[in-house]
Amino acid sequence: MSTPGIGVKDVFTANGSAPVEYRRIYVWELPVRAYHWINAIALVALCVTGYLIGAPIRLFNAPEAYEQYWFGWVRFIHFAAAYVYVFNFLARLYWGFVGNKYARWSAFFPLKKSQRQEIVDVIKADVLETKMHGPISTGHNALAGLIYFGTFLAFVFQTITGFALYSSMSSSWLPRMFTWIVPLMGGEFAVRFWHHLFLWFFVTFIIVHIYLAFYHDYIEGRGTVSSIIGGWKFDRENRGK
Repeated sequence: MSTPGIGVKDVFTANGSAPVEYRRIYVWELPVRAYHWINAIALVALCVTGYLIGAPIRLFNAPEAYEQYWFGWVRFIHFAAAYVYVFNFLARLYWGFVGNKYARWSAFFPLKKSQRQEIVDVIKADVLETKMHGPISTGHNALAGLIYFGTFLAFVFQTITGFALYSSMSSSWLPRMFTWIVPLMGGEFAVRFWHHLFLWFFVTFIIVHIYLAFYHDYIEGRGTVSSIIGGWKFDRENRGK
């Protein structure tokens, strides 16, 4: 049985070329994979229900959306998904301190010169397509890590504004912690505007994230997509890295 993080060697042949040895590396630990999929389900539920709350539709023959209980279910799913999303995110914050090197917070900040250069290289390769891929990171590349950290900040903003809106109709301790946000941001209308605007940030993020995951899976051929299910990636032995 192989040791996590070391793995076993396998040989693959790509595009009819000579066999290349790959090393199997345990990258995404179970808590990271669980966070990813719980977050994905909660985020999709929040986006769909959030859109419907902002632009409610009526079904069947009811004159207005609010006269149908299905809209009550929309709101309930939104609030329930919000709680799942928040506590799941708190668990991920904790794992950023105790997880492996691919999960730790140090992986999200381009503090080294090599990481900053990698950001430039990834932009040239993935966005501008002006160069071929250079060295390939085993975990997140430096640009992805920085974007994910920005996404975490957006998570925090949505949490604060969402619970601030919820506080006007809830007596629970968690929403009531954010009542001060409404006057600070200029009233409930302003909070609702920004909360709804960030919905489209997450819709865009989901689309780009899925596209890039499959793009890198195809370009690199190292199990990018399957790694978030099983945790393992494949690293070329002769990459010199």
